[in-house]
Amino acid sequence: MIDGGARLLVRASPGAKADAIAGLWRSADGEMRLAVKVAAPPDKGKANAAILKLLAGALGLPKSALILSAGETSRLKSIDIKAEKTALAAALDRLAQ
Repeated sequence: MIDGGARLLVRASPGAKADAIAGLWRSADGEMRLAVKVAAPPDKGKANAAILKLLAGALGLPKSALILSAGETSRLKSIDIKAEKTALAAALDRLAQ
């Protein structure tokens, strides 16, 4: 958790057939991340915007509640989620299911 929200670690796969949350991904060092696939290409922030839109929809939060905090040009991204504590807990529960 970060102050006033949460940080979601994501592994992105741009240029996929369709936008989808693809489960969990484990790195070689054991770090777990949410695997996300988007159809948008990794060009001029298009894939990043598609990832934020997909996650906002899955979480039931406005897109403005999500901020890409690290990994702008990397597959490994950190996304900060700002929301009221109860709404954030409910959103993360939805995502876990």
